[in-house]
Amino acid sequence: MNSMTAYADHETAQGPYALPSEIRSVNSRYLDLILRLPENLRFLEPDIRRLLGDTFKRGKLECNLKLEPAPDASFAFELNEPLVHAVIAAIGQISPLLADPAQVSPLDIAKWPGALREPESNREELAKAALQCLGATCEKLADARRREGQKLAAFIQQRRQLLEQQVEEARKHLPEALETLRTKITSRLQELSAEPDPNRLEQELVYLAQKLDVAEELDRLQAHLSEIDRLLKADQPIGRRLDFLCQEMNREANTLASKAASTDLTQCSIEMKVLIEQIREQVQNIE
Repeated sequence: MNSMTAYADHETAQGPYALPSEIRSVNSRYLDLILRLPENLRFLEPDIRRLLGDTFKRGKLECNLKLEPAPDASFAFELNEPLVHAVIAAIGQISPLLADPAQVSPLDIAKWPGALREPESNREELAKAALQCLGATCEKLADARRREGQKLAAFIQQRRQLLEQQVEEARKHLPEALETLRTKITSRLQELSAEPDPNRLEQELVYLAQKLDVAEELDRLQAHLSEIDRLLKADQPIGRRLDFLCQEMNREANTLASKAASTDLTQCSIEMKVLIEQIREQVQNIE
């Protein structure tokens, strides 16, 4: 089981360049990819999206890839002489038009876009290095999501076991709840000094017992808990299924609370709803 919340980074060197990358992952209903790439590596976007899509199924992923000079790299910039001459000529034409023209330094001209060109790099080797770097980052992120997922699985399993205990506790109180209901109705009739027909009274008690019987809800809760146990051992994305099961269990717990014929059953339903909500909160982070 994998979490959708994790972080990983990696750096690769290629010639005079360093390729640092990082990926941040948070929860999302679908796979949402946000890529930040340097201009000269934007042609890799389809390959990077394919790489991320093959590795992850859900989550909002922010992927950052940079192309920087290595700390010990030495560059020999090439001068774009035609462009520089054109810039100088333009400056010479503009200066007489100004009342007090400022001095233009060589550094000002060097800053002109395109005046200095970096040496040509091997595009194929750079692309290969960039994809290898992101591949390594993806592996680290997948490991981090898996480790976090194991913690979430342990948490959910512990809450699931507590829920099973509450289901069994509720089953123990069912006969007591029905007897309490019988006693309450009989006492109320005695207070009213009424002499009901015994057969009719028994029919009404049976009707109320059927109406307030929660055995079916407890059976469905147990089935959902067994399914959660099975999913926690599955080797596939299970977040959406767990979220659906939490909704179903919450519905059964609400029905149990509305039918509860005793304070013990009411207390069981409250505990169930607390545990289900705790599971649901963690399920939102599961892939």
